[in-house]
Amino acid sequence: MARTAYVTDLKSLQGECSANYLRLSRLVGDMESGQRREIALSSDERHFGDLQLTVVEQAPYTTMVDVTQSGPLDTIMAGPRMRVHLYHDVRMAEVTDFQRERHFSGRYRYPNARMHQPDEKLQLNRFLGEWLAHGLAHGHAYDLPEMR
Repeated sequence: MARTAYVTDLKSLQGECSANYLRLSRLVGDMESGQRREIALSSDERHFGDLQLTVVEQAPYTTMVDVTQSGPLDTIMAGPRMRVHLYHDVRMAEVTDFQRERHFSGRYRYPNARMHQPDEKLQLNRFLGEWLAHGLAHGHAYDLPEMR
């Protein structure tokens, strides 16, 4: 039986990138280039690690943010790390670097040398969305101002 080629779901990808822009905007806020925010990821008294957001570079229409996670298993394996570009004019955020691999295509033939899934780009942006949503729902920022 012949398999049909994967067709990029552009509407889903754009929707995910738009939602991620809003999530990251809430988490990054008014941070400037070089600043970092750490968010403790926990659920029901269990600590799963820290989500670090670092603003790498800012320009009038774009911002680059490194999103990484560190935790109790760092000695065994490194946590996920991504670089995300926020495009302010279109209000979208896109994963441009994952685990030090860059430039993902919207569609891959399968199988391929790097074993990317046909919809790898969509999956990476979806993963970022789930990660950020968890941070917003269950995270606790370390750098909250003190209440007096």
